[in-house]
Amino acid sequence: MKRFLKIFLIALGVFALANIVMGVLTGALWLVGNRSVPERIILEVDLERGFIEYVPNDPVAQVTLSSLTRVRDVVDALEKASGDERVTGLIARVGVSRMGPAVVQELRDAVIAFRSHGKRAVAYAETFGDFGPGNGAYYLASAFDEIYLQPTGCLGLTGLIMEQPFLRGALDKLGVTPRLDRREEYKNAVNTFTEHGYTEPHRESVQQIMESVFSQIVEGVADARDLSEEQVRDLVDKGPLLAQEALDAGLVDGLLYRDEVYERVRKGAGGQFLYHGKYLARAGRPHAKGATVALIYGVGPVMRGASGYSPAFGPTMGSDTVTAAFRTAIKDNNVKAIIFRVDSPGGSAVASDTIWRETVRAREAGKPVIVSMGNLAGSGGYFVAMAADKIVAQPGTLTGSIGVFAGKMLTSGFWDKLGVAWDEVHTSENATMWAGTRDFSPEQWTRLEAFLDQIYEDFTDKVAEGRKLSKDRVLEIAKGRAWTGRDALALGLVDALGGYPDALRLAKEAAGIPEGAGVKVRVFPREQDVMEMGLEMAFGEGPDNSEGEGSAVAAFRIPGRLRPLMKALRRFGPGDDGGVLMMQDTSPKW
Repeated sequence: MKRFLKIFLIALGVFALANIVMGVLTGALWLVGNRSVPERIILEVDLERGFIEYVPNDPVAQVTLSSLTRVRDVVDALEKASGDERVTGLIARVGVSRMGPAVVQELRDAVIAFRSHGKRAVAYAETFGDFGPGNGAYYLASAFDEIYLQPTGCLGLTGLIMEQPFLRGALDKLGVTPRLDRREEYKNAVNTFTEHGYTEPHRESVQQIMESVFSQIVEGVADARDLSEEQVRDLVDKGPLLAQEALDAGLVDGLLYRDEVYERVRKGAGGQFLYHGKYLARAGRPHAKGATVALIYGVGPVMRGASGYSPAFGPTMGSDTVTAAFRTAIKDNNVKAIIFRVDSPGGSAVASDTIWRETVRAREAGKPVIVSMGNLAGSGGYFVAMAADKIVAQPGTLTGSIGVFAGKMLTSGFWDKLGVAWDEVHTSENATMWAGTRDFSPEQWTRLEAFLDQIYEDFTDKVAEGRKLSKDRVLEIAKGRAWTGRDALALGLVDALGGYPDALRLAKEAAGIPEGAGVKVRVFPREQDVMEMGLEMAFGEGPDNSEGEGSAVAAFRIPGRLRPLMKALRRFGPGDDGGVLMMQDTSPKW
């Protein structure tokens, strides 16, 4: 075993050294050939690629997510380019949307802001939907000055649909009985296991969400294409539309192939094409100088322990990692405010409460907390956000779901079908409470109900306190019901509609930073690349205590003698500021 460990460490060291050499060579070439931005460029963005919020400090995530685009990178690139005289225009590929409604709106806002500086933005698509729904992709494209569609393409404006499986019938056949309860009737997650179809509250909630999101699409398209909302709804009812039909309806500006679109843009705007990532690396991010605003990500199901990543399920929001990042930001005298980017379906009530506590402590320490919601901030995702100074959501964000559920699956019938017998011994009356082969006793069910009551009471109390609402009002709009961001604004569950730029504006305002003053947005915990992680594993040392980021982010820390080397190597790259779960698909079918 010792021999194997020694060989492993030597190999890891060689790998790390090779990466250092390659990093130096690559960095030197990058500095020589790619540091400058050409005098005239047309920014190029591929909006058909998958989008994520950030890349976790995890080697597998670094490899798995490397082909995906971070939302903040596009937003930052467009903001930087909007004030850069060298950037003459924008061209973007659209067509198939791999993002939820809130991310679409985040990018639409960024494109519209770019255009407001007098710069032309052009979108082109081979097809919108490709024998599938193209609502979200076209909604995003409508933010551009001009939209071009390939002559053989189609426009999949067909309206929204939300399909959901119900497993109760299959569970009955398997001999599995769900023993679950909730607070309250709109807490629909349990229905997948307990029902054969929508209950009335479930159907009401889903229908409201779909109507809200669909109306946002209709309003956005009507405004962008100079049509009435009634005209847009009529066109959707006729969809999907052939390319010529889309042109005749005024939904696209021409039927052209990619090369024809690029040639037209090149002649109109002038300059050479440059991808947004390379532009950002060369030009630098906006908000890179001035007072520090911390950016902390909370993405994925909320769990106790450190944040993690699974290729199958994506990142998780670990309470240890997030709270350590908050503590570090609180102690950093340079940090004047905190933006907490949340994209989460919820999870552990205890872990959510642990993170909630650190948002309260940040405010008590004089560090304003502004929450920026992504596609989803429901249940525990709303719990971690509700104590913030301000909450910003996109109109299409799904949020709220103030409620709780718990229980277990009774599997004794399943094992009976297989002829498998279980037996057990126990010491106490309630030792069998969570056993899958024993149903809850009346006393155990009473204890479960007491836990649900206490969690729901605590949740709603803290919503009332954080949102400055009466308890009666909170109980009226809670009940486990999810709302779109636009509806949540009307209910007082969020404070403003928008994305990153709006959250930053509110953070500056809350911190007393003058409107025209610059700020530096810094990610906590600092992002690492694969090389740095390898060095930490090979040569790192454990954290001194549990107060800082190190205890919750990595098992090792680079020793002091190697830190100057790593700092120097990072200078060869685009920087360590930047953009945590692949977005969970809880939205209507686009």
